[in-house]
Amino acid sequence: MLPGLWPLPLLAAALLLGAGTLPAQPLVPIPPLTGRVVDQTGTLSAAEQAALDSRLADLEARKGSQIAVLLVPTTRPEAIEQFSLRVVDSWKLGRKDVDDGVLLLWARDDREVRIEVGYRLEGVIPDATANRVIDEYILPRFRQEDYAGGVFAGVDRLIALVDGEPLPEPQGQGGGDPLENVFPVIFILSLILGGVLRRVLGQFPGAVGTGLVAALVTWFLAGILGLTLFMGVVGFLIGLGAGGGGGGWSSHSRGGRYGGGFGGGFGSGGGGFRGGGGRFGGGGASGRY
Repeated sequence: MLPGLWPLPLLAAALLLGAGTLPAQPLVPIPPLTGRVVDQTGTLSAAEQAALDSRLADLEARKGSQIAVLLVPTTRPEAIEQFSLRVVDSWKLGRKDVDDGVLLLWARDDREVRIEVGYRLEGVIPDATANRVIDEYILPRFRQEDYAGGVFAGVDRLIALVDGEPLPEPQGQGGGDPLENVFPVIFILSLILGGVLRRVLGQFPGAVGTGLVAALVTWFLAGILGLTLFMGVVGFLIGLGAGGGGGGWSSHSRGGRYGGGFGGGFGSGGGGFRGGGGRFGGGGASGRY
């Protein structure tokens, strides 16, 4: 070793040792699933987000599948593929045991796009097809800085592909909150039936009978155990008071309490979007521009 150069190996070893003790860069947190379109980059206007959400909601109502769009500034230090898998593992897009979810992810600063495909849709959107959607529909517009146009083009193509896949019918085809669909029917039925049964059987037996009928009708209409029990209790309470007191059920007293209190508190209370429990296995494709 030449004189004066002996400290260099020691310096290199010290630098390597120091690099190994540096704290790792934290991972980007998974954004909360606040809707079908989550834009953390401020790229899409409110009108564009609403238009995308409408198309995706229409697909879900028609086919049951869930497609979500996520725009983030970066996924670093993770590769976009690993970040995307963390997102779908958290969001659980698609229906449980059907696994028909899709995520379209754009990392703005990394200039990367990822399409993550649920298990069931890997046949209709295989890796090669997902790659074509990115290369032929999304990236050409992104290169022209038409980011909204690229997202819309990608979403429209994904919707067309999912539309071509035979899938189980979505549950609740009529749409809307189950309570909102069932409550008016059970309320009117309980008022009428409660008054009759109360006069025939007496107050308490009539109320019990009204509750049982309300529960049976709810189960037939909705098939949801919790809602069935809830509406059985509502029918029982209505049966206790139906047809009595000279004027029956007042919409400003008991009726107002049940209609407003129960109706507003059941379910999500705002029509919020959430995943259905779908699974992903890493199928999809990524692209860079």
